[in-house]
Amino acid sequence: MHVNFSAYYTLILAVLVLLLGKLLVSRIRFLRDYNIPEPVAGGLVVAAVILTLNLSLGWTFGFATDLQTAFMLVFFSSIGLSANFAKLREGGIGLVVFLVVISGFIVVQNGVGMGIAAAVGLDPLIGIVAGSITLVGGHGTAGAWGPVLEKEYGLTGATTLGIACATFGLVIGSIMGGPLAKRLVTRYKLAKPRSLSEQTREDLPPVVEGSDALNFETPNKAPRLITADAAIETMALFAGCLAFGELMRNLTAGTAFQMPTFVWCLGGGVIIRNVLDYIFGFKVFDRAIDVFGNAALSLYLAMALLSMRLWELADLAAPLLIIMVAQTLAMALFAYWITFRAMGKDYDAALLAAGQVGFGMGSTPTAIANMQAITNQYGPSHKAFLIVPLVGAFFIDIVNAFLIQAAINLVR
Repeated sequence: MHVNFSAYYTLILAVLVLLLGKLLVSRIRFLRDYNIPEPVAGGLVVAAVILTLNLSLGWTFGFATDLQTAFMLVFFSSIGLSANFAKLREGGIGLVVFLVVISGFIVVQNGVGMGIAAAVGLDPLIGIVAGSITLVGGHGTAGAWGPVLEKEYGLTGATTLGIACATFGLVIGSIMGGPLAKRLVTRYKLAKPRSLSEQTREDLPPVVEGSDALNFETPNKAPRLITADAAIETMALFAGCLAFGELMRNLTAGTAFQMPTFVWCLGGGVIIRNVLDYIFGFKVFDRAIDVFGNAALSLYLAMALLSMRLWELADLAAPLLIIMVAQTLAMALFAYWITFRAMGKDYDAALLAAGQVGFGMGSTPTAIANMQAITNQYGPSHKAFLIVPLVGAFFIDIVNAFLIQAAINLVR
């Protein structure tokens, strides 16, 4: 039996998945400790139920994709709209160096994935999915590239594969980042553990006004309110990004510059944001953009997870495990031997290495959690808390989008 759900019912089910995920995360410590997103927690449970119904009763389900695509485009537009290049000056040369180092790692990550995939007889595209699409990119990028790889390149089950790899990466990134940084700190004697009284003191370092570090180091700072006017203003920005994405998709179709629509929406956001900043002096409301973008990502992920076909991964289980183990080793070695040294071999560099493990295998929240585990014990690092959110939140997503397309072009 096959059951189809319209767009409205798909949206209702997506909201129920989010509520289930919220309940699971609030009740299960493992999910909180490893920063598993609520839509992933709830979506994987529902996907398992759908798998059981398919295997036992032969039932299949179809879900509308129109809203799913729209939410995905809004999320990537939010990344572009957050990319204020004036923040490059805020991070200084350290931010630029860190961005270059992480960009180099994306090439390594995709190379490891493609190389091992080819060695075990798989399509090299699977190696890219098990590379920067899902690990640096996370669940949002995994879900965005999945349909593109399925429709345009014939890679069956790419979305399901991507969600599985991204979830694996989240767990590994959470486990590995803290111990790696602690090893660096103790081996090179970069800092001494603080006493219990020092660890509980509110001795935060000075924070640059307007920096993203405020989000993590001074969370009680009075925020600008999201009013109806601010919401309408923000929706207008998103509409501009989506219009730009559709225009560029049509203009570049069949040319060497053809890219997925969400990449153009991201690029449109970068252009709109910086034109407003530098030419018109318009102050974009970053927090409103984050709220809209995060809500869109949650709904998009919930819908994508509803559509997962776990039975399509059965033949890929063993080869995929080999690739993911190799990616874990590559991440650890790169952060330990390259990132730490490139960033100066000091305490800040150790924290940046932990941050790279976090968003290089999972997400920016994972990176922050990794760094907090070390700063709670050894003391604050304003430099790390400034650079990692700036790079992990949007700059690396922009670079990753183009490097993924370059890798795909290389094997196709």
